[in-house]
Amino acid sequence: MERLSENRSHGGVQGVYTHASRETGCDMTFAVFVPPHAPGETLPVLWYLSGLTCTHANVMEKGEYRAACAEHGIILVAPDTSPRGDDVPDASEEYDFGKGAGFYLDATREPWATHYRMRSYLERELPDLVAANFPADMERQSISGHSMGGHGALTMALRDPARFRSVSAFSPIVAPSQVPWGEKAFARYLGEDREAWREYDAVALIEDGARLDHLLVDQGTADNFLEEQLKTYLLAEACEAAGMSATIRMQEGYDHSYFFVSTFMAEHIAWHARRLKV
Repeated sequence: MERLSENRSHGGVQGVYTHASRETGCDMTFAVFVPPHAPGETLPVLWYLSGLTCTHANVMEKGEYRAACAEHGIILVAPDTSPRGDDVPDASEEYDFGKGAGFYLDATREPWATHYRMRSYLERELPDLVAANFPADMERQSISGHSMGGHGALTMALRDPARFRSVSAFSPIVAPSQVPWGEKAFARYLGEDREAWREYDAVALIEDGARLDHLLVDQGTADNFLEEQLKTYLLAEACEAAGMSATIRMQEGYDHSYFFVSTFMAEHIAWHARRLKV
C-alpha cells in the first residue's frame, strides 16, 4: 500500500492510498478518514460507496462527513467505484457503463470479467487491507452509499447481514433489474439470464428472503432520476411485504447532488454510531 496524501482534519487524518489489487488486476485508490483516538484504541468502520461517474474523491471533497466521524469516533472508508488503468476495458462514450460504473458486482462476461470484480474487492480484499493498516475494529462495521453506491450498500448488507451492523443509503438504485441503468449494466457484465441479476438487486434479495434488522434511506423529491432510475417506492413495498423494518424518508425539494447528501450525512453517521457502539 502506498500513501498518496495525508491531511490533518478535525483532529484526525484524511488519507488517500493506492495498492495493486489482486481482484481487479489494477491499481486501486481509496480514501480513509481516521478520527482522533487514544493510542492502541480500535474504532468502528463505516464504508461509503459512491455513485456513477464518481471516485473516492467525490464524498471526500463534498460529503462533509469528517466532523461527525470525529465526534462519534468512526473510521470512514471510501473506495473507488470501478477498476482503473490503461489495460482496463471501458465504454468511454457511456457515463453509465465501464470505468466509474462498476455496479459493485463481479462481472462474468468478457471483456469485463477480468477486472470488474468490485464485489470480491469489497467483500474480501479491501477489508483485509484496512484491517492490517488502520486502527479498525472489523467486528463493528456499517455501510452506506449514494445512488449506484446506495445499490451497492444495500445489496452487500442484504447478502451479508452478519458483517454489517447497519446500512443506509442516499438516493439508491433499489431495483436495478427493473430500471435502464441496471438493465444495461447487468446484461453486459452478467449476461441475459435475469436470475443471475437477483443477487445484485436489493428488492429481489428481499423478495428472495434476505433480511436486515433495519435500514435507513433518504431520497430527494426533486431528484431528476427518481421516477425512471431509482423507484424508491419499490423498496418501501418490498420491505412492507416482508415485514422488514425500514425508515425511508422522502426529503422535499432535494435533488440527486452532494448538496443533498451532505445535508443529511451527519444524521446518517449518528444513526450508524448508535448501532456501532453497542
